[in-house]
Amino acid sequence: MSAPLDIQLADWRNHALNLEKQVNQVIVGQSKAIRLMNIAIFARGHVLLDGGVGVGKTTLLQSIARGIGGAYERIEGTVDLMPNDLIYHTFLGPDGRPQIDEGPLLRAGENLSVFFFNEINRARPQVHALMLRVMAERHISAFKKEYRMPHMIVFADRNQVEKNETFEIPSAARDRFMMEIPIEIPSDRELKKSLVFNTKFQHAEKLTQQVESDILKFDQLNAFSDLLQNHIKSSDVLEEYTMDLWDATQSPEKFGVTMDSVDVGRVIQTGASPRGMGMLMKAARVNAWLNGRDSLYPEDIHAVFHEVISHRLVFNAAYENRRTALARELTTNIIRTLAVPSLTFSKAA
Repeated sequence: MSAPLDIQLADWRNHALNLEKQVNQVIVGQSKAIRLMNIAIFARGHVLLDGGVGVGKTTLLQSIARGIGGAYERIEGTVDLMPNDLIYHTFLGPDGRPQIDEGPLLRAGENLSVFFFNEINRARPQVHALMLRVMAERHISAFKKEYRMPHMIVFADRNQVEKNETFEIPSAARDRFMMEIPIEIPSDRELKKSLVFNTKFQHAEKLTQQVESDILKFDQLNAFSDLLQNHIKSSDVLEEYTMDLWDATQSPEKFGVTMDSVDVGRVIQTGASPRGMGMLMKAARVNAWLNGRDSLYPEDIHAVFHEVISHRLVFNAAYENRRTALARELTTNIIRTLAVPSLTFSKAA
C-alpha cells in the first residue's frame, strides 16, 4: 500500500535536496546549475550543457549519475562517428574472428539512466538524427530485438572552441532538449583558488565517490514525475501571464520589449515552440515543488525561463554568432517588461 500523497512528495523532496547538497559538496561554485539539472531530472527532460573546456562538466554529471542510480554511459563526438557506433561496436576476438558487442546506448538496457554525449556537434547530422529519435522514443530496434530505455536522460555538450569539422545542432533539434544549462567558471576568487590549489579537485573519481549512491530510485522517477506534475496547480491569471510570455518570444516589440545592443524587431525569426512552452511549465512545477509549494508562482517560471527558452529562439542569420549574449538579454528583458500578475491564493509554507 503506497504512502499518502503528501508523504510521498515530502520524502522525494528530501531525497532531491539531499542529492543537491551532496553534489554541491564536491562540485563547488555550480549551485544554480545543479539545481537546474535536478529540475530537469524530475521533469524528465534532456539537457544541453553550455560551457568551455575543463570546467568540470564530466565530474558533475558522474556525481549526479551516482546519486540517481542506474547506469551511466558516455560517447565522444567525432567527425568519423557513425550512427551504428551508438548501437554496436566490432572487434577481433581471441580467435581472430570479428565479433559484435552492444554499444553505449544498448549496453545497460533498461538500467540506463544517464547518457552523456560529449561534444555532440563534432558528430555528423546522421548521428544527431539517431540520437534525437532515441531521445524522443526511448527505444530502438537492433539485433532483431527491441531495446527500451524508459529511464534515460541525455546530457550533451558542444565544442565551442573549434569551428572546423563541427556540425551545429539545428534549431528543430535543439527543441528536443528541455534546457540548456550554463556551466561556468566560478566568479568568486576564493573558489577559483580552491579549484587550482586544493588537490582533492584533481581527482575526479575520488570526488564522485563522495556522493552517496542511489539517493534517488532512477526506475521510479517517471511515475513520481507524473504524480508531481498532476499535483502542482496553476491559476487562470498565471496561465494568461504565461501566454503573454510566449507571445513576447514571438514578437517582443509588441510588448514593449527592447534590447540595448540591437533592434529587437530584427533579431527574432521564430520564438518558443508549443513543446518548449510545455517543457517550461513542467520545469516550473518542479521548481515549485522543490520550494515546498503546491501552486505555481511567477517566480517558478522565472527560475527556468532562460534555460528552457533561449536555445529555442531562432535568430536571424546576422545575429546567430552572438546567440548566447543576445538570448540572455532578450529573455531577461521579457521578464522585466511584462507585468507580473498578483495571484489570489497564498503561498504554502
